[in-house]
Amino acid sequence: MRRLPHEPRPVCVPSPTAQIILCSQAPGARVHASGRPFTDPSGDRLRDWLGLDEATFYDANRIAIVPMGFCFPGLDAKGSDRPPRGECRRHWHDQLFDAMAQADLVLAIGRYAQAYHLPEWSRASMTATVASWRTIAATTRRGRTIIPLPHPSWRNNAWIKRNPWFAEELLPDLRARVSERVVPKGQQQGEI
Repeated sequence: MRRLPHEPRPVCVPSPTAQIILCSQAPGARVHASGRPFTDPSGDRLRDWLGLDEATFYDANRIAIVPMGFCFPGLDAKGSDRPPRGECRRHWHDQLFDAMAQADLVLAIGRYAQAYHLPEWSRASMTATVASWRTIAATTRRGRTIIPLPHPSWRNNAWIKRNPWFAEELLPDLRARVSERVVPKGQQQGEI
């Protein structure tokens, strides 16, 4: 097993109470430095997609964050993040997800998370998988609804522009699902 190019700094936020689990790929360099998930422009975009402010997003009672790799995997020769390493998935994912049985919504962010949570879609392109979000969400897996999302990185700006249905159709549905799980009963929009 090859060593990490730096000291390990796991970034994972399991929760015994959250109804939502964000499952992404692995921390980047900024997150490795901060020790807090999504403290980068991708996190800003993801919070916008979810319709959440920073305080709610980082409230571990409401949101669990379990990346496919817990530590920053380093950079490749081109300066891009390496793929998440498999140790965390092999040793911890099944146990963590079993321990968070109360969570009924998983957001599978990016191809690595989608391959783990939606193995039957592993041969489909990311576009085909995300475009099939309604079909995927209609079938619960182990009592959970799974919504596939692209990674919120700036590298996907062109993809987002080419796929306007993502912002027009998927995001409003996603925000409604998230809101009903993070806003206390009786405080939903329009309720007194």
